[in-house]
Amino acid sequence: MPLSGIGVRLGEEGVVLVSDTPRVFSVPDDAVDENRLEKLLIEAQTALPVELPALANRCADLLGLDTASIYLADLQQRLLVPLDEAAESLRVDGTSAGWAYRTVSPRVAEVDDGLILWMPLVDGAERLGVLGVRTAALDAVRMRRSRMLAHLLAMLITSKRAYSDWLAARTRTESMGAPAEMLRAFLPPRTIGSRRCVSTAVLEPAYDIAGDAFDHSVVKNILHTMILDAMGHDLTAGLTSSVAMAAARNARRNGAELPDIVGSVDRALAQWLPDHFCTGVLCRLDAETGVLHWVNCGHPPPLLIRAERVLPGVLDRPPQPPIGLAGSLAPAARQVHEATLEPGDCVLLYTDGVVEARDANGAEFGLDRFTDFIISSSSAGQRPEEVLRLLIHAILDYQRNSLRDDATILLFEWSPQPR
Repeated sequence: MPLSGIGVRLGEEGVVLVSDTPRVFSVPDDAVDENRLEKLLIEAQTALPVELPALANRCADLLGLDTASIYLADLQQRLLVPLDEAAESLRVDGTSAGWAYRTVSPRVAEVDDGLILWMPLVDGAERLGVLGVRTAALDAVRMRRSRMLAHLLAMLITSKRAYSDWLAARTRTESMGAPAEMLRAFLPPRTIGSRRCVSTAVLEPAYDIAGDAFDHSVVKNILHTMILDAMGHDLTAGLTSSVAMAAARNARRNGAELPDIVGSVDRALAQWLPDHFCTGVLCRLDAETGVLHWVNCGHPPPLLIRAERVLPGVLDRPPQPPIGLAGSLAPAARQVHEATLEPGDCVLLYTDGVVEARDANGAEFGLDRFTDFIISSSSAGQRPEEVLRLLIHAILDYQRNSLRDDATILLFEWSPQPR
């Protein structure tokens, strides 16, 4: 096979692993028809999501590739679902395509009629799925063009999924309840990040979530994160969390500081849902200095992970009342706590449904098992978003895929670039 000279090696089970930055060698770079490319890019702007598989193939042909197939991760990140409705889904675990998704790295596998190059589809820091590019041979030019095509399609998918019920439906494997549908409409992407920090979250039960929610946002050099657990497990619980997220975002976008953000949520819930409240933790991380501020409103305290171990009690503070209490129950002011992170530190937020999951004998999953899983997965080189994917699946398996309570986890990591 014409694979020599481009930074490849043979991996396990006959799979060829490709370096993210293959060494370029002297290969004729066939000219691309720029007029045709321009027409395809213009067409892409107005293409329906259901037309993306055909568009991907036409782009692949223009770039000298054979075919290109788009796969998106399902809601629980167990399957890679093809946008081509005639194709079969692939498992995230145990497949070459899944390896590319899990590691956010390209992977090449031999097939009967040549090669298939699996490229991760990524929007910023969020994993969307993979692109399968078939080609008779692989060289530096085809690698570069495949990467370019993956970037283009990731941007197209991101721009269209905000308004496409079809894309949402393709990534679901079962029916979703109305509370979950409402709440998920308010949730941000699972993973966001910059050069200095990344925040990632998961929540279950995926199709029946109600009271739990998370939010994260980057404002210049500031990372805002929030986790919520509303009372109850019904439509009103979902509405409580949704109002809380809307109030927090409204305050952030008006330039409010952390105490005012919490106060805005307090007032919104007291005004619109006076009989309902939620616990939560709201954080503000300066991604340049590592200074962390947070407010804990009746919620399990954040956990600090440093150098592959939990530092017990470092972020524990006296509890404050939940969010949304009205009248005499409302706190006069929220206390803001401060700590300074070290490079590589991770902060973990979670709801009580995570540690209170029980096995068939009634034994809790527990805080130690929870943190040990994160530390062992991280030390094995897993990315933060992959650590949480594996962890939430372990929690589901522990409780036989039937959680008694919502379980939500948010992890953010401060990793400043060397100056």
